[in-house]
Amino acid sequence: MTQLLVATRSLGKQAEFRSLLAQLSFEIAFPDDIGLTEAADEAGLEAFDTFEANARAKARWFSARSGLGTLADDSGLEVDALGGAPGVLSKRFGGVDGLDDEVTEANNAKLLAILSGTPDDQRSARYRCALVLVRADGTEIATSGVTEGRILRAARGTNGFGYDPLFFSDELGRTFGEANAAEKHAISHRARAVSVLVSALL
Repeated sequence: MTQLLVATRSLGKQAEFRSLLAQLSFEIAFPDDIGLTEAADEAGLEAFDTFEANARAKARWFSARSGLGTLADDSGLEVDALGGAPGVLSKRFGGVDGLDDEVTEANNAKLLAILSGTPDDQRSARYRCALVLVRADGTEIATSGVTEGRILRAARGTNGFGYDPLFFSDELGRTFGEANAAEKHAISHRARAVSVLVSALL
C-alpha cells in the first residue's frame, strides 16, 4: 500500500485526518511515523498571508524531505468583528509556543478578552481550511472548505481541539467542543476540504 504523508505534528489534526482519509487506499503516515524529526526551519513554513500558500509551502517542504506524496493543511478561525483575525495566525494568536494545551488556553483566553465587549449578534465567525496535496510525481491538488458559526462568551464542551469549545456551529446547534467526532466530521471545514480532495482522487 502506498504511503501518504500528512504533514502535521498536531495530535488533534492527526486524529481527524486518520478518520477523514480512511476511505483512501493509502497508508496514512505522519512525520514522526517515518522518522522525520522536527527541524528548525519548520517554524518558518507558515510565513504567508493565505491558508493555501501556507499549506502549499508545508506540502512541498515535507514532500521534498520524505520523497512521499504529501498532504498539508493550513486552517484557522476568521472572526468578522476582528476583520478576519486571527486567520493564518490562529495557532500563534495567544503568543505562546509550547504544548498544545498551553497554546489553546492562551489563544482562547485572548480571543474571549478581545471580544468581551462585542454584542452577541456581532460575533459571527468561520473556520476555514486549505489543503494541498503534492503527489510523488510533483503534481498538486488544492482544495478548501468553510464552516460558518459564531464565538460564544464561554467555552462549552471538551471535545475537539483549539477554538472548538468556543465555536458554535449554526448547522449543528452546538459547539464543536460539544459535538462528537461523527457530528463534527459531517460538516467541519476540514471534512469539507477533504471531501473535495477525495472526489478528485477516486
